[in-house]
Amino acid sequence: MKNILILFLGFLFISCIAEEQQKKAPVFSLKTVNNEIIKLSDYKGKVVIINFFATWCPPCKMEIPDFVKFYNENKDKGIVVIGICVGSKEQDIKKLIEEYKISYPVCISDGKVENAYGGINAVPTTFIIDRNGFIFTKQIGIMAEEQLYNILKQIK
Repeated sequence: MKNILILFLGFLFISCIAEEQQKKAPVFSLKTVNNEIIKLSDYKGKVVIINFFATWCPPCKMEIPDFVKFYNENKDKGIVVIGICVGSKEQDIKKLIEEYKISYPVCISDGKVENAYGGINAVPTTFIIDRNGFIFTKQIGIMAEEQLYNILKQIK
């Protein structure tokens, strides 16, 4: 009986992942602290990593160096990282970008983008979008550089 339950939960988990993979990533157009406009549609054909974070969030700050390193090593390979900062003041976002030497685009949330992505109830939350614009995976909590590389291997 226990084995059947484990098997059932495994199938349920896989079907949830498959369902998530089939969803088209919601498009957005957001402003950066430098008043640039970042649109998801500008990155068609690329793998896009969208990281919802906040300046006041310790786990978010812990993962930023891995995102910066990953982005710097892969930006010329059709990989994009976009940070979307939620619940934070613009001056705090600028300070964080400078402090952590964030080289990828960081957008200010308009409040609508969180709803479009199913409601962001915890930060950090990261979405990986495949080259066809579909959500490949979603992770709530810290994502390390090694995990990013493992996911990238699965997408290619």
